Amino acid sequence: MKKKIVIAITGASGAIYAKLLLDKLQQLSVQVEEVGIVMSDNAREVWRVELGNEDYSHYPFKFYSKHDFNAPFASGSARFDTMVVVPCSMGTLGRIASGVSDDLTTRAADVILKERRKLILVARDTPLNLIHIRNMETVTLAGGIICPAIPSYYSKPQTIEDVAMTVVNRVIDLIGLESESYRWGEK
Repeated sequence: MKKKIVIAITGASGAIYAKLLLDKLQQLSVQVEEVGIVMSDNAREVWRVELGNEDYSHYPFKFYSKHDFNAPFASGSARFDTMVVVPCSMGTLGRIASGVSDDLTTRAADVILKERRKLILVARDTPLNLIHIRNMETVTLAGGIICPAIPSYYSKPQTIEDVAMTVVNRVIDLIGLESESYRWGEK
């Protein structure tokens, strides 16, 4: 069955993770029914600073305003399967953990959790304080998945994109999409 996926991009450092995930979702389009995207203003600025472009506007996915509570994924009746917040700022994590639905990202996350669907937060901050850790615990206990943007190196990545892709490949696996990637113990 094809997936309906929400991608929320926050202003945490790590725009490369969002870009590579959107690239990968384009490549896997036969497995995807719909992708809805919401970006914060800070996310757009971080993308420009870190990636040097505004290519986020070139993807064939539908973009929604951060305050568009009429977006389909603002309601459980739209039946989106998965939501990925990438990168996920600690502020967004805190609002999700507290149940504060003050924008489309936090409302959609609340909907995904209440409907017992898959919420994946690609947390991107370091070091972590106790508030961050407790917010991660709260989201985990509510059914969310914390997938820190911590790359792996056993595949011997050669470029910054290769390094970041180790995180994105984990996200693709968590979404439940089939994709070729490095697998431990396989040659």
